[in-house]
Amino acid sequence: MKERKIILSEKEMPRKWYNIQADMPNPMQPPLNPATKKPAGPDDLSPIFPMSLIEQEMSQERWIDIPEEVLDIYTLWRPSPLHRAYSLEKALGTPAKIYYKQEGVSPAGSHKPNTAVAQAYYNKQAGVKRLSTETGAGQWGSALSLACNFFGLECTVYMVKVSYQQKPYRRSLMETWGANVFASPTDLTQSGRDMLAKNPDSMGSLGLAISEAVEDAAGRPDTNYSLGSVLNHVMLHQTVIGLECLEQFKMVNDYPDYVIGCCGGGSNFAGISFPFIHDKIRDDKNITCIGVEPKACPTLTKGAFTYDFGDVAKYTPMLMMYTLGHDFMPPGIHAGGLRYHGESPLVSQLYKDGLIEARAYGQEGVFEAALTFARTEGILPAPETAHAIKGAIDVALECKEAKEEKTILFNFSGHGHFDLTAYDDYLAGKIKDIEYPQEEIDKSIASLEKV
Repeated sequence: MKERKIILSEKEMPRKWYNIQADMPNPMQPPLNPATKKPAGPDDLSPIFPMSLIEQEMSQERWIDIPEEVLDIYTLWRPSPLHRAYSLEKALGTPAKIYYKQEGVSPAGSHKPNTAVAQAYYNKQAGVKRLSTETGAGQWGSALSLACNFFGLECTVYMVKVSYQQKPYRRSLMETWGANVFASPTDLTQSGRDMLAKNPDSMGSLGLAISEAVEDAAGRPDTNYSLGSVLNHVMLHQTVIGLECLEQFKMVNDYPDYVIGCCGGGSNFAGISFPFIHDKIRDDKNITCIGVEPKACPTLTKGAFTYDFGDVAKYTPMLMMYTLGHDFMPPGIHAGGLRYHGESPLVSQLYKDGLIEARAYGQEGVFEAALTFARTEGILPAPETAHAIKGAIDVALECKEAKEEKTILFNFSGHGHFDLTAYDDYLAGKIKDIEYPQEEIDKSIASLEKV
């Protein structure tokens, strides 16, 4: 019988997160205070983040201990299984071996609780009573709602309106765990009211929802802001994924030639790839890491590497990253978690340095890949995850063409059980490829403030 699933014991689960800042050949540029345009320090971040997370954001230590309270909750679903996709390999006729890390087994159905639990814990330790956040497809909002429930914190979620309408059961899941969920833009914040005055029919964006959540947190002394991607401490917490993979590959005496993840803000891609990039940098491992994004929001493949705000209203620090411009309003594709205008500064610097690669795909090919996976491996992927699957399938077919027996690893970052409306649309022929016009990208980037 084929060994399809490789699982570590709880004793083998990582006890430390890996901080790639300790090993990067070129350090990332510091965040800038949005008002002064000078490097932002702890005092600039303390109104919305606890000091423990600010320290992790700026840390250069290679290994950071995972608190026991966080590990205890991780054991509800971690270690997550690593699967060999034998049926998919057979269907493709590829000599490549395809593995996927199954992060959809978490209570929230995605990789997002890896950082949500940590962030809720550190905020609870700091005496915070309430967290505000944004969410695109609803996976991050679900994860933070779950984590706040565990630690007795209130949770308010500003959900991008197009996803709020497309994915009503994600909202139900958040509310089940006690969160208050609002469709962004709202009339509850100044940034939301400004957008509604400009465009009453606005379907929102992650950049705008971030503005609302930051404004909410800054306006209440009992509230902090929590972000599900982009920032360094979020990338750090997600490395538990790749660290587990390293141990699981030892169990089958294998090692990946390719590591692939979908890319929006960068958290699941960073989580699975950073521990392998450690091996690439320090041990000269010949490994290719690929971030896959939608053509409708091509941040890495068509964006500019420059300082930009993380949100529409310019509340956040300016970050050196690949960006399409903070005013970018992406089309309402079903992969709502990949509709962010910017990319993690850490991922951006690695891409700038040539340590990782990026590909962009249209919706039709992505959903075709999702159905291929569901019909061979039996698991329905989220539209975001389907981008990684499309990337893995393409690499596997390239191996077939070249007759190369390579090993491919991708992150199955979340299941698609709350995304059946998207599959209904695809099966009905309603989903079409959308490629954001280059002239619109150029216009948005040209309007950025020069630093």
